[in-house]
Parts: sequence; C-alpha cells; structure tokens
Amino acid sequence: MIEMKVKTVTVDIGGNFTVLLVDKEKEKMVLPIVIGGLEAHNIVMPIQGVEPPRPMTPDLLKTAIEKLGGVVEKVVITSIKGNTYYAEIHINQNGQSIVLDSRPSDAIALAVRCDIPIFMNRWLVEFTYDTSDIQLS
Repeated sequence: MIEMKVKTVTVDIGGNFTVLLVDKEKEKMVLPIVIGGLEAHNIVMPIQGVEPPRPMTPDLLKTAIEKLGGVVEKVVITSIKGNTYYAEIHINQNGQSIVLDSRPSDAIALAVRCDIPIFMNRWLVEFTYDTSDIQLS
C-alpha cells in the first residue's frame, strides 16, 4: 500500500472534474480519478478551509460515525473495474474494525475532513509521473 495525498482537483475544458492523488513521500506517482462536480466541491471545501452553513454529506457521515463511537482511521483506494474505482473506509468502533464500501470521491472527502491517511494499492499506478509541473487550482 502507498500513502497518497490530494495534490489538486482540476476541471478540463469540457467541465470534467478530476482529483489528482500523489504519493505522499516523493510526489512521483499520480492517480487521477474522474469525479462529479459536487464530489469535487466536497473535496475542495475543507482543503480551502471553507465551512458550509449546513453540513454536507461527508460532514454528516463524519458526525454520525463519531456520535456512534467510531473513529475513521484511513481510506483505501482498492481496485478498478472497467473505468470505475473502488474504495473502502476503515473505522474503529470500540476495538472492532469496520470496513465500508465507498466511492473514492466520498472516501477522499471524508479523509480530508478527518485528517486521516489515504492509501491505494500499488498496482493501481502503472506509470510514474513527474508531478512538479502540476499547478494547484
């Protein structure tokens, strides 16, 4: 497993959003995941320090987990099938491990709110890129 971090969320000329995850250590591996506009918004808001007047869905999930005595420990981008990535949210509740199936965008939005690590299976990155030229939006 490789620990990743959100490098940026981009939008192309066609209005398609992509979250770019890079390896935390050297920022040489990148995993681009195409996401929707609302999902991009949910990821970017806490990174930019924006607090909505009402809780967004990831805020609600974080609060519900905490109120039920759980602690979100990590998220893992586990696989890709066709053009769809899969992820897991790992929670500890009273010493019991709970793993929830999740869309990567929802898992990442939760991770940035909980300040927890994002991991991915190494085989998901087939190429190593130099990410020094990526501009933050």
